[in-house]
Amino acid sequence: MRSRATREQLDSVIRLLQGHGVDPKSSTLADITVLITEEVGTPDLAAVVENSPGVERVVIIPGAQRLTSRHFRADATEVTVGSEAGSAGGTVFGGTEFVVIAGPCAVESTTQMSAAADAVVAAGAVMLRGGAFKPRTSPYSFQGLGLAGLALLAEQRKRTGLPVVTEVVTPSDVESVAEESDMLQIGTRNMQNFDLLRAVGASGRPVLLKRGMSATIEEWLLAAEYLMHMGTRDVVLCERGIRSFDPSTRFTLDLSAVAEAKRLTHLPVIVDPSHSTGRPHLVAPMSLAAAACGADGLIIDVHTDAGHAMCDGAQALGAEQFSTLMGRLRPVVEAVGRTLSPPRSHSLAQV
Repeated sequence: MRSRATREQLDSVIRLLQGHGVDPKSSTLADITVLITEEVGTPDLAAVVENSPGVERVVIIPGAQRLTSRHFRADATEVTVGSEAGSAGGTVFGGTEFVVIAGPCAVESTTQMSAAADAVVAAGAVMLRGGAFKPRTSPYSFQGLGLAGLALLAEQRKRTGLPVVTEVVTPSDVESVAEESDMLQIGTRNMQNFDLLRAVGASGRPVLLKRGMSATIEEWLLAAEYLMHMGTRDVVLCERGIRSFDPSTRFTLDLSAVAEAKRLTHLPVIVDPSHSTGRPHLVAPMSLAAAACGADGLIIDVHTDAGHAMCDGAQALGAEQFSTLMGRLRPVVEAVGRTLSPPRSHSLAQV
């Protein structure tokens, strides 16, 4: 529908579709109402609807994707995190900048978060990651600090000025996590938690959606469809590795999925080389490969005392390793027409 379509015009189009045996589902994106149908009706219905008052355009889309499809939006979507869309100071995914998010897998303490934040800021990362809620395979593993971890993460956001992304694992926590973070992460184990997708999609926050470890590309994109159907246009996809038969790496990083997702959807796509490989020595080469294949950014585990990390320390880079990687990334990023934020040399005040 047009941005200024009236309620009467919307109701008229709905009645028109229903009169042709088509059941429309309504969604709102950036204050614009979109009517989505599974059926196309009679051959001339599309032309009739398109000529109806209040209608902007009609798009016939093959396959199950609707709002995430390149047919719906041909141009790449830019997702701004950390400020009002279009204003200065935000991190923009899908634009000319190659976005690097970095930080520890789990929030552990003020000291740990301060050290990690200092390291990633100095190396040129533009967003800070850290998990306050941790869905773990074993019930005996560290599950995160919860709300206390969110508070520590918010302290670092205030101190460094970096936007933060953190995972939310249950619908009941969405409101609390949204208040303390700039971007909500849906982890691999929750990619098809449909109640959670609905709650996060309606939260008003940008979303980082990781691919499920056993999910097809279509299932991944349809999970994004849930988010967009609930009203958010600000979805960033993340390839983080899939299950395979080879135990040499933690998962198998599917870089072909990055290129295919970029072809199928207008949404930005980033890569998690830390969780996919599970090996620090593989993080750098896979990061370079991700930049070369067209990814819009990376999310990397960085911990300044990885030997004592409470979660996934075996895959984390140290401060010096991360700084070296950022230096190696720059020429690759520039070779594919992107830019990388320069390191920041100023000291940060202590919390």
